[in-house]
Amino acid sequence: MRILITGAAGMLGTDARRILGELGHEVIPTDSGPAAIGDILAMDITDYAAVRSMIAAHKPDLVLHGAAYTNVDGCERDPDLAFRVNALGTGVVAAAAEEVGAALAAISTDFVFDGEKGAPYTEFDTPNPISHYGASKLAGERLAMQNCRRTYVVRTSWLYGVYGKPFPYAMLNFAKTKPELPVVADQYGTPTFTCDLVRAIHTIVQQPIYGVYHVSNAGQTSWHGFAEAIVRKCGYADLPVKPITSDEYAERFGSPTRRPRYSVMRHYMLELQGKDDLRPWEDALDEFLAAARAAGKI
Repeated sequence: MRILITGAAGMLGTDARRILGELGHEVIPTDSGPAAIGDILAMDITDYAAVRSMIAAHKPDLVLHGAAYTNVDGCERDPDLAFRVNALGTGVVAAAAEEVGAALAAISTDFVFDGEKGAPYTEFDTPNPISHYGASKLAGERLAMQNCRRTYVVRTSWLYGVYGKPFPYAMLNFAKTKPELPVVADQYGTPTFTCDLVRAIHTIVQQPIYGVYHVSNAGQTSWHGFAEAIVRKCGYADLPVKPITSDEYAERFGSPTRRPRYSVMRHYMLELQGKDDLRPWEDALDEFLAAARAAGKI
């Protein structure tokens, strides 16, 4: 396939470029910078004329839409920016994809749920976002499906990868300088490695079964449990990882964002097709740490 990627310079986009290229696809990388960087083409996803021109010029079979405003506190403080990028931008990309007959794989988030179900969410549960980030991503999902008939919405959670500023790097940087790590222990979800997400998307788009898909690594943990696994696997055996509440975190770090307390997702659409083979988050973390060491990131 010819695959155009938005957000190609980002954490997910960097791994998508590499993995999809290795799988034999022709990749057209784009990002929102003011000018091209290397082989990455500049494209403002909120500019319909620019997006339409880019997609019409390359005529991809698939658009992998990873560009987004993912700073959840930033979204809360500036909801207009959140909706312009995450909602309008997604609608623009979807409309341009539709014009050339391309399929669209739009990345979304567990933040579309309120976290009150108390059991893993399926693709058929009703979203109820409690933050501007979640609301803007849900609006993007709807605009994607309204503007492009061949849309896969791929929701993921707690995403981390080698090329970015993910949670594991923050924890390891703190571990070098802090006597203890205070980490939220009352929010539960599933850490997801970018490489596993890309491979699952590649599986999903092989068939024209469009709609919403949940993709994360298997299992669940709290942010506290994730942090503890990271630092223990990296040799900080004696570093205290202190459990704190969401309210304590908001007060200590000045976060205005309400976050879902339990946003574990069941991969029900993949299960129904017999294709839910995502590995446990602990195993994915091991591969991430090995790759990060090899890349000189830790």
